[in-house]
Amino acid sequence: MKIFIPLIAIFPVVSLYSQKTVPAPSKPVTDSYFGTQIVDEYRNLEDLKDPATIHWMKVQADYADSVLGQLPYKKYFVDERLKFDKRSGYSTSDLKITGGDLYFYLKKAADEKGQKLYYRKGSEGKEELLYDPATFVSTFDPASKQEHHFSINFLSPSWDGSKIAISLSENGKEASEVIIMDVSTKYIHPQVITNLEPTSVGQVKWLEDNNSFFYTYFPVIDTDSPEYTKNTEVTFYRLGQDPKNRNNVFSRIHNPELNIDESRFPGIVQFNQGDPYFIGNLGDVDDYTDTFIINRKDFEKGTKSWKPLYYKADKVYDKQPAGKQVYFMSGYNAPNFKLCVTNLEKPDFRNPEILVPEKKDEVIRSFELTKDGVYYSTTKNGVDARFYLYSNGKDISIPLPFVSGSVSIQTKGKDYSEVWITCSGWANEPRRFRYDIKTNAFKEENLVPLIDYPEFEGAVVEETSFKARDGVEVPLTLIYDKNLKRNKNTPVLIESYGSYGKPYSPFFARSYMMWAKKGGVFAVAHVRGGGEKGEQWHKAGYKETKPNTWRDLIDCTEYLIKEGYTSKEKIAIWGASAGGITVGRAITERPDLFKAAIVDVGATNAIRNEITPNGPGNVPEFGTVTKPDEFKALLEMDAFHHIKKGEKYPALLITAGINDGRVISWMPAKFAAKIMASDTSGHPILFKVDYGGGHGGGVDLLKAYGNVGEIFAFAAWQVGLPGYQPKESAGK
Repeated sequence: MKIFIPLIAIFPVVSLYSQKTVPAPSKPVTDSYFGTQIVDEYRNLEDLKDPATIHWMKVQADYADSVLGQLPYKKYFVDERLKFDKRSGYSTSDLKITGGDLYFYLKKAADEKGQKLYYRKGSEGKEELLYDPATFVSTFDPASKQEHHFSINFLSPSWDGSKIAISLSENGKEASEVIIMDVSTKYIHPQVITNLEPTSVGQVKWLEDNNSFFYTYFPVIDTDSPEYTKNTEVTFYRLGQDPKNRNNVFSRIHNPELNIDESRFPGIVQFNQGDPYFIGNLGDVDDYTDTFIINRKDFEKGTKSWKPLYYKADKVYDKQPAGKQVYFMSGYNAPNFKLCVTNLEKPDFRNPEILVPEKKDEVIRSFELTKDGVYYSTTKNGVDARFYLYSNGKDISIPLPFVSGSVSIQTKGKDYSEVWITCSGWANEPRRFRYDIKTNAFKEENLVPLIDYPEFEGAVVEETSFKARDGVEVPLTLIYDKNLKRNKNTPVLIESYGSYGKPYSPFFARSYMMWAKKGGVFAVAHVRGGGEKGEQWHKAGYKETKPNTWRDLIDCTEYLIKEGYTSKEKIAIWGASAGGITVGRAITERPDLFKAAIVDVGATNAIRNEITPNGPGNVPEFGTVTKPDEFKALLEMDAFHHIKKGEKYPALLITAGINDGRVISWMPAKFAAKIMASDTSGHPILFKVDYGGGHGGGVDLLKAYGNVGEIFAFAAWQVGLPGYQPKESAGK
């Protein structure tokens, strides 16, 4: 027994010795792009089966875990989040409502690791457990029940609620298997549908017979394979059939006449019962898609009569068919979008009937059809939400129950009047309301009781802006305690993203509030490349204009220093996924400006992204190395190739998920290896590898809390958050 105490005490020292004495193996490769020679010092790390790569990554992961495990803020964070869960008793998500007023949803009690599937009739009905994913046995590995963790990542009940498709994934992977349950008897059909990724594309969409559905099939689900994500196909499935005998109905192989690129994702657009047409998208990361249509009668006869409906250049954003019409959000000559309708028999997407014109200062975010009209939501600067109804030629503003940063809308479909909204903000829990059009009133219908958070009393959310170097006003969210006396010693953590035209929308940010109440400022820089100000905001941080994204983050940091909120030694920045471009290039362009940075499963090697399994689908957003101008843009946004030998970089926490199908794990590995070899600051550089996770989702809640807790703990350690410093300087 006596050996355990000294091992705990010296483990970080032993790990640090290993980290420093086991440098990443380097086998440089030189590539030529349009006459430009690019040296890649760590091309060999792209081979994730190489024993030398495996060993180096394992040494780094062990060291990072040993350091992060000592940081006191992590324990505080996890304990506090579990306390909140216990206070509320349980949490729910993924609510789906069907005909017959059946409610299906996922629920997790405070003392449970994962969510289970429940249902009830009506919002006040008796709750009944339908399915526990712990009982699932994978078709790929019958021993998985004992060895792996499965979670439910998607639900799709049939129109009448008699059946439900349950999608299950393992250890953070995006690929899933789907089982079908008869709701009344809880009978699970023996056929298991495999090779789906319903959280990203091709969700299960039931036909009105409640016995058949569409889904998108991935021929290859190995994220290490160059064939991953290629040649996906829309499959039509009828209950009882052998899933291996797929009925491919819309794909590159099935429809060679459509010239579908192998990296595009075919999928069926959500439809209504009895709609005379099916609409199919060719998806990628672009805001807009090439889209095709088939008459349902032709489909039922097996006639391959898919034909173009519109192309990307027509700028159709979201759309919902309704009989012979299709309602849609249009970005054509309207960067903030307009709400339109056109006839599917004689469609005109560039000159449609305009229901709601583009609004000057509000971006239309979403819409839903009901028998009473079209409900839609907007936001201003991505953080100020509004709610409207278009009905009988009138555009009616509906005051929200309280000021909200974001609003989501839920209906049963075009043949029903029911509509619900969920309102949320940085400082308040999501609250769900049913709207009664007859009385113009909201009735609260939360599935989870609201609880008080006295710990957050006095937290302030300030929505402001700063002026970037080119004079553009960039929205900025600041969260802090009302008693904060800002000065150069105030710890600040800034998060930013800025890609795909996605706004960083407000949500109930307990983690941000916790940071604020401990004396720090949490900031969200709504940098260009996101969608806070519509399509123009996206295109201002896109391909050749991408430098605006990270320079906005740099300008935000300098603004906070200039305004007296903080100083260089007290600032940490954080970016995840495509936010790795933002943070990676901010620290390589201005390494002097930040004390610490977190690059969380970050895209840091842009010129190699195209050869990754998920890369081809991202070409519309970032560009391709096969075009001179786009290659230059990719090289400019490549943080790996902007690392300089002998530079002093901030302290770094770099993370990767071994099952990550979006940002392959060798990308952050290469970034970590090169910056470790180049840095002369002596600051900690940690490379954490999650060997049981992927891009961040699909893990049990305790592990999820631990992962987020480590990010805040690392920031707290480096920027000196009072009361949360390790007893000894871990990792130094």
